[in-house]
Amino acid sequence: MSASVKIGIIGCGRIAQRHAEHINNKALLVAVCDIDPGKADALAVKYNANPYYSVEDMLASETQMDVVAICSPNGLHAEHAIKALNKGYHVLCEKPMALTAVDCGEMIKAAERANRRLFAIKQNRFNPPVEAVKRILEEGRLGKVLSIQLSCFWNRNPDYYHNSWKGTLKLDGGTLYTQFSHFIDLLYWMIGDVKHVQAFMGNLAHQGIIEFEDTGVVILEFNNGAIGTINYTVNSYNKNMEGSLTIFGEKGTVKIGGQYLNELEYQQIEGYVIDDLPEGNKANNYGNYQGSMSNHDKVYDNLIEVLCNNATISTSSFEGLKTVEIIERIYRAAVKL
Repeated sequence: MSASVKIGIIGCGRIAQRHAEHINNKALLVAVCDIDPGKADALAVKYNANPYYSVEDMLASETQMDVVAICSPNGLHAEHAIKALNKGYHVLCEKPMALTAVDCGEMIKAAERANRRLFAIKQNRFNPPVEAVKRILEEGRLGKVLSIQLSCFWNRNPDYYHNSWKGTLKLDGGTLYTQFSHFIDLLYWMIGDVKHVQAFMGNLAHQGIIEFEDTGVVILEFNNGAIGTINYTVNSYNKNMEGSLTIFGEKGTVKIGGQYLNELEYQQIEGYVIDDLPEGNKANNYGNYQGSMSNHDKVYDNLIEVLCNNATISTSSFEGLKTVEIIERIYRAAVKL
């Protein structure tokens, strides 16, 4: 454990429990904050941290804190991150970094002014099959990438959105932000930036429950000439079905699949075989549904290495901004059904 790194959490909901667990194993959780005193108190008692019920109180009082982990609703990420950076703390921000590229830019500027680190969480990059495919792309083993298919077929039933900020445009933002921003990040990370976008989307089964789409189909043209599709929904009956990425190259085809990009389902590569992949972590389990692979331990390993040993940051804030920028472009291009 690196007790020299002292961390506070803003937002004590479901994902904060995962953060607190890994902070407790690898650093020191000194403070937690939530506008719901019951949530803040419960997390504080569990980890012997100081509870706060306002962001301003925590940032003013915890003078020995090094890092603030932003686990609040999506629409508050920018506000909370900028306040923490302005107070001189490093920031680790949950996905999405913000709901607009403009807000992401303001967060980056705040980090630069304060000379502090701004970490963006993209834990799917640590999935073993994802790491393996990224490596062979960098080595050129697939040759020129021709096309990409991203499929995100998950379930989010009404109970998930009940009595929650989730499902609102102001604090959630949309299905691509809350459920599938990690998948959009992988497209940018592996294939590159996007040149043109077309999209169709609609709210087909969650009318009166959410304020945005539950299903979408997207066509992308990348700057490198590759074309891609994204097919996504949260209407998979009863449970998550699939989260997959298929890449067609001149010298090979690979598919990463499973429910959350956790399995190498197909490979046919000229003169090469991906083998001996380590077993990955399980998905984040929230009772009735699952999220992405739980790699927050690796996120915190990297954070500590960066702050203590000047290591390279695993996901830059600029990459976090690019994910949001691509999602914004998709939503602007969408024809609403």
